[in-house]
Amino acid sequence: MSYVVMDMEWNQAMSAQSAVFNKLPIHLRGEIIQIGAVKLTEDLKPGEEFQIDVKPVYFKKMHYKVEKLTGFDKDRLEHGVGFVEALKAFREFCGDGCTFLTWGCDDKSIMEQNIIIHDQDWDWIDRWVNLQVIYNLQTQAGRNQTGLAIAMEHFGIEQTRVAHDALGDAYNTALICSKLDLEEGLKQYETASKTLSTSKAGGETEDTHSKTKALEHRAFTGYPTREDAFDDKELTAPLCPECGERLKASRWINQGDRRYMSLCSCKAHGNYLVRIKLRPAEDDTMTANRIIYKADEEMEEFYKSKAHPAKRRRSRKKKRLIVPREKARQ
Repeated sequence: MSYVVMDMEWNQAMSAQSAVFNKLPIHLRGEIIQIGAVKLTEDLKPGEEFQIDVKPVYFKKMHYKVEKLTGFDKDRLEHGVGFVEALKAFREFCGDGCTFLTWGCDDKSIMEQNIIIHDQDWDWIDRWVNLQVIYNLQTQAGRNQTGLAIAMEHFGIEQTRVAHDALGDAYNTALICSKLDLEEGLKQYETASKTLSTSKAGGETEDTHSKTKALEHRAFTGYPTREDAFDDKELTAPLCPECGERLKASRWINQGDRRYMSLCSCKAHGNYLVRIKLRPAEDDTMTANRIIYKADEEMEEFYKSKAHPAKRRRSRKKKRLIVPREKARQ
């Protein structure tokens, strides 16, 4: 298993009342404008680096706070690549089967939201570790949200890269990894993340930070064909994450590239957006990756827009106005 330390910068809408929110199919807290990453070597030291600027398509105008913090301006954004191209390059850098290490929990939710809104493959980003949890555990920092600069100061790490730059912050986070007992921290992570979840402003914790937080991510294997996969009720009619009752699935929508989605309902707990990604396995069978989200109003509307696309209205020919010759001469 490989480890990729990553960081992102993202732009925001100018305000919560911005008209752009009404046009989005899901809640989008931030649109990614830069991705930076550092692979850890076998001895868990900083290794190969990656950085790419991303041109936004929803939040095109730089928020003044983001511009001040990152130094990004409109001209730099114009020279970025599209998100789909950037994600492809990032995935090629990471390879399959990697675990993402981040400083904080925001990067995971922002990446998920951007992948969903661009309708891209999500099943390869399921393993995330918030390094703040391991840092807090091994330095007795308690439940406080420790800033990256403070953690660097704690370990005597000199600031040699630009702060609030995706690659710079990823590199500095990788240096902190080299100071932690990462292997031991990963063993204790699941338990520690429940007891030492990083508190945020307003009392928000790691468990409640995202409207699009996945409630389940599960893989199913051994399907000879696509039809066999969709005949399996364990795959296509999942259990409610809250009560365990079987969900009732609506029509499965084919989104291309072996990706499908359905709006599944529970009488007691409402709707869930369920996504399935099929991929060929080495033994010529198919693997299905399923991810479940609690559906909010935006997700429901997004599903409905795909399930019942608006029909193009045929342009009506205008009736010619025939003027009697007598009146035309008047």
